[in-house]
Parts: sequence; C-alpha cells; structure tokens
Amino acid sequence: MKPGFLVVNKPAGVTSHDVIAAVRAVTGIKKVGHTGTLDPFATGVLPVALNATKLIQYLDESLKVYDATIALGSATDTGDYTGTVIDTAEIPTHSREEVEQIVASFVGDSMQTPPPYSAVKVKGKRLYEYARAGISVEVPARPIKIYAMSVLSYTPGELRVELHCSRGTYARVIADDVAKALGSRGHLSALQRERSGPFGIAEAVSFEQLNEVVSTDPSKTWREVMMTERGALRVKWNPRPDVQAAISEWVVSPLDAFSNLPIVDLTEAQTMQVRKSGTAPVASGMPAQGTRFVYASGSEFVAIAEVNSSGPKVVRLL
Repeated sequence: MKPGFLVVNKPAGVTSHDVIAAVRAVTGIKKVGHTGTLDPFATGVLPVALNATKLIQYLDESLKVYDATIALGSATDTGDYTGTVIDTAEIPTHSREEVEQIVASFVGDSMQTPPPYSAVKVKGKRLYEYARAGISVEVPARPIKIYAMSVLSYTPGELRVELHCSRGTYARVIADDVAKALGSRGHLSALQRERSGPFGIAEAVSFEQLNEVVSTDPSKTWREVMMTERGALRVKWNPRPDVQAAISEWVVSPLDAFSNLPIVDLTEAQTMQVRKSGTAPVASGMPAQGTRFVYASGSEFVAIAEVNSSGPKVVRLL
C-alpha cells in the first residue's frame, strides 16, 4: 500500500492502541501510528498513519473539533461517565439564551491544568498512573485556545456543545468549567471528535466498514473479527491483498494531508536527486524564506522541505 493516512471513526470502548493493533493486523503494515490519542470512552476521528509515521510530527493538527455532551449536576474523578462521582450540585435552570452567552464567554486564550486522569507525563510516569495509585501530583497549567463554542442542545441536566479548540485542550476540563459557570458541576457523558487538523469525520471509516472488507463471515461483528480474545477461535479473514486494495480506497494521500502547505513540483531528475541524496533543488515556484513546503512529483508526495537563509532544505523525506 502507498503511504498515507487512514482516518478511523473510533468506536467507544476501545483504546487508540487497540485501533492501531487492529489496523496493523488487517493491513500487514508494521509502521502504523495514530496522530493523537482519543480517550477509550470517546468516539470519532482518529487519524492513523500507514507507512507515514515520520510525517506525523509535521501535520498541522492545531485545530480540534468536538461534539461534547455534558451531564450537569455531578462531577467525576475522571471527568467523564466512566469515573466515580466526587461532587454533586443543583441542576441549573438558566434559559437557553443565558446558557449560550455563558458558553460563548469561554472563547479565547486561557490556561488549563491537565486533569489527573490524563496521559501527561511527570517524572516519567503518566498522570493517570499517579491518580490510580491515589497520589496527587501538581501539574502546571498550560495555554489553550478555544476558537469557538456553541450550544447544540440544552435540556435540564444536559448540555451539548460544539467545541473548536487548540491541540492539548481537555474537553473533560471544559465540561466541568462550563458547568461551574452555570452554577453546577458537570462531566462528559459523550464525546465525539469531529475534526483533527486536516482530517474530518466525513472521511472517517468505521470499524463496521473495515469488518466488511476483512471478514469472510458477514454474521460476525467487528469485535468478533478484529478484537478476538486470546485463545478464542479466530474468524477467517479475506486475502490480505484484497483487504489492502479495499482499504487503499479510503487512505488520504500525504499531498491531501498537507494541503495547507505550498507545493513545489519537481521534474523527474530533481525527484531522483531528492530521493538519492536528500539535497533540495531550487525549482520554480519556491516560497519565501522561512516557509515550510512540500516537494511533489505530479500527484506523488516526495518530501517536506523549508526555505532558510541558504536556500531550500529537505526536512523529511518519504
């Protein structure tokens, strides 16, 4: 399969690592990695790099979009419905207009402290490891940005919002912060990631769709086919070449994934030069100094490069 990104619509109840393991198994590709963890209870966009893991760090995933449902009246230790209730409060009785004004007030730059149950590392250990051991750890607040937040629905006890935010923003923290601003407490009862940088939910592939091209037995669910427990009888899969061919139709090419960057088209000779020596040729349409761009050969991605004071330089060759 050609390198690219498979956008998976992660189902609830599986980890991001589970998704990677399943994709690696059905494709036979060893170099597989996701571009950013999605909590097990959450659903939605999980971009998976196929033979393109070296490009992950260069993706512009500064914008995240979530469809978040906030249960009002109680807070949990995890910030979502999987946790234990640690506090309760009155369910707010604001009007829809008042709620919209309060939600809109969160737009802008602010500081946010990562929640105890998160993957942030402190002294080599994840925060959730400390939390599970009952150890409290101080973590400095980090800058975040909320680009937009709007009310999708509001009923007594439940508020659903669309959140556009920067990478590293914890929707679980936002949920309780909004609830506090409403005079209550809250936690996430549902969370779906609608967008992660250039990857949207419209192009995401569900596990049901993957199951259709992998399994020879249509009566079996994706859990039975791709999440077989150790020691259980495995459902027979379709031939791997057929599976790869079907999945290839869903793969987002590196050129599309980096469509935010300028493209410099190379001749065949220049393409060979880049791939053999890693040196960056000067070609027509070079961007200004300090700009990162993509070298391409027609519709084929070649490398990521940037222009510095001495000219173009290859940053990452694919």
